[in-house]
Amino acid sequence: MDSLYTVDMIKRFFSRLDTYLMPQKVLVIYGPRRVGKTTLLNAFLKSTTLRYKLDSGDNIRVQQLLGSRDFSQILPYAEGYELIAIDEAQQVQGIGAGLKIIVDHAPNIKIIATGSSSFDLAHQVGEPLTGRKFTITLYPIAQLELLDRYNRFELSQKLEDFLVFGSYPEIVTAKSRKEKIMLLQEIAESYLLKDILVLDKVKGSKVLFDLLKLLAFQIGSEVSYSELANSLRIDVKTVARYLDLLTKTFVITPLHGFSRNLRSEITRKHKYFFIDNGVRNAVISQFNPLEDRNDGGQLFENFVFIERLKKRTYHGILGNAYFWRTYEQQEIDLVEEGEGKLHGYECKWSTRRRATPPKLWRTAYPKAGFSAITPENYLEFIT
Repeated sequence: MDSLYTVDMIKRFFSRLDTYLMPQKVLVIYGPRRVGKTTLLNAFLKSTTLRYKLDSGDNIRVQQLLGSRDFSQILPYAEGYELIAIDEAQQVQGIGAGLKIIVDHAPNIKIIATGSSSFDLAHQVGEPLTGRKFTITLYPIAQLELLDRYNRFELSQKLEDFLVFGSYPEIVTAKSRKEKIMLLQEIAESYLLKDILVLDKVKGSKVLFDLLKLLAFQIGSEVSYSELANSLRIDVKTVARYLDLLTKTFVITPLHGFSRNLRSEITRKHKYFFIDNGVRNAVISQFNPLEDRNDGGQLFENFVFIERLKKRTYHGILGNAYFWRTYEQQEIDLVEEGEGKLHGYECKWSTRRRATPPKLWRTAYPKAGFSAITPENYLEFIT
């Protein structure tokens, strides 16, 4: 049986998990909730010839056993199997140490662990599994994955839909606008902050949602921690902690300022983008068509940045991403640095004016490239 995982005929990039499985290494699959990690895992298990055991970190028995660090319990648990798969592994306290026991003492067994909370799972598997893991991140469906279903012209005709409703698997396959809105509201209200709210010292969702609303209106702009703190009536350290948690639970992702030559370059502030446009719009309850809203440029920039992030992550494109801005208000939306080269990209929703690199950028980085990303050419950049 073919091991391809599809959502209504949409092939996922990591559809063949067997190519990432290695003896004495744990395959760790991170990603936001509801992006298809469990479906991906189950589809692979249905097609594999390996003798496997599938358990969930939500199971109290599994939590107790794999968190025990007790060789006499853990090794018999894995005995006789070629593959151990633990879904929602972040729910098991000490999961890294438990998996390390299996890896070290049953070297022929392959292991898969999935988790929707990178701050829990990464912390727990990080040190115990140093040199013993391979990690992949699964995002909402990427435009490059949809090329298996649509040609570029057909995909470009759906751009507005992706800008407004995003790319979660169930949103992409939903049959109506009403269904998309209902599902996005459920994701935002029931799942978005689930991993954060179970932590100590995070007492409720109101401040987090208020913080996300402020970020939703600041896409493409530098974020001031002190301004956010004043607006929310909390301290700056709490703002920083919440932003970190929202990042590690795949709700938002930061972009840092780039600087190498000029004293006037801004480096201390950050931009924040939402991992999914639909979630961003759900946070502010705004699903109007683009013709009836004034944030088309912000939505396009967020979309391009995230789809480019998916492409770089999936294809293993090495390098770093930044924004560039000076105190004189000269700016470039996205700067990529890799293999000793710099390239600046300007996201232009409107193509009425030709985009040109700022004068200070040309002076400071004369060898750097520059391109404008528009609704006419964006697919070349993100697929």
